[in-house]
Amino acid sequence: MRSPLLEFTDTGIYCAQADIFLDPWKPVKRAIITHGHADHSRYGHGEYITHHKNVPIIRHRLGEISVNGVEWGETFSRNGVQFSLHPAGHIVGSSQVRVEYKGEVWVFSGDYKTENDGLSTPYENVSCHTFITECTFGLPAFKWLPQTEVFRDINEWWSQNKAEGKTSVLFGYSLGKAQRLLKHLDTEVGTIYTHGAIENMNQVIREITPLPHTVRITRETKKEELAGNLVLAPPSAHGSPWIRKMVPYVTATASGWMAFRGARRRRAVDRGFVLSDHCDWQGLLASIKASGAEKVICTHGYSEIFARYLCEQGYDARTAETQYEGELAEMGNSSTEEDRENTAGDDQN
Repeated sequence: MRSPLLEFTDTGIYCAQADIFLDPWKPVKRAIITHGHADHSRYGHGEYITHHKNVPIIRHRLGEISVNGVEWGETFSRNGVQFSLHPAGHIVGSSQVRVEYKGEVWVFSGDYKTENDGLSTPYENVSCHTFITECTFGLPAFKWLPQTEVFRDINEWWSQNKAEGKTSVLFGYSLGKAQRLLKHLDTEVGTIYTHGAIENMNQVIREITPLPHTVRITRETKKEELAGNLVLAPPSAHGSPWIRKMVPYVTATASGWMAFRGARRRRAVDRGFVLSDHCDWQGLLASIKASGAEKVICTHGYSEIFARYLCEQGYDARTAETQYEGELAEMGNSSTEEDRENTAGDDQN
């Protein structure tokens, strides 16, 4: 019995035939990277291979690294194994990895969402025999509203706060969520200000795709300038000395976890908007069905529940342990590199 094409090791997802890892969490000689979030793109690998739009993102996060950028659908081979990257729709530059060897095809989806956010390259269905899927929101209770409705609510919230002379402080990850929010905020309402960690990432993303104008908050920024306007900030800024400049302010968080009853209270914010860069329950199921896969490996999130359901539907499904976190860091209990970067931004601005 031959070894599987991709194996889950204590270092990461490994293709032994090609001697290459996919999103490894320990340093390796050669790694294919799906996207720029800290739990998927770690420091210390000898060679990085990723989509070319993700190259400036991981260089911003990791510094001077040896990285090769490839295009969607571009095939590259290692010892007879063919690899190609395909859009995951998660954030700018995010990919799925297709792996083929002797007619057997696997797809590692990384993190993904099927709704077109207007910023990331939309998710592409890729046919395969085995599909490796995240399960961040793998419960039937998670059902996202169309983003047009969510952004309508966010812009109405901002307008109401402005009418009351209050600053609107909206929390979202500095990479991905912040740019998606920025893309759909109504700039007719007022000026959009940004925390330093978010503005640093905006500068990187603007080299890849256009974004609306923003103003970085500095020590010279006066409280009066912020009144009635909107501030985009990372979750780590909540409760920090940096936010005192916003008084009087109203806070909100945009996250898939806001679908949970009590999540807003636990995050100590005034408003919660359910907006995720991951699939909901139906999105996960639709993606797996579209792949044509018979075997499914469920990773981070509600993997046990999701795999059990897939087995009941006739799939050969199982779980696998990884060190990926999905949106768990948004619950405020993560020590990821991204959160540390955001906290450092408090001192700078």
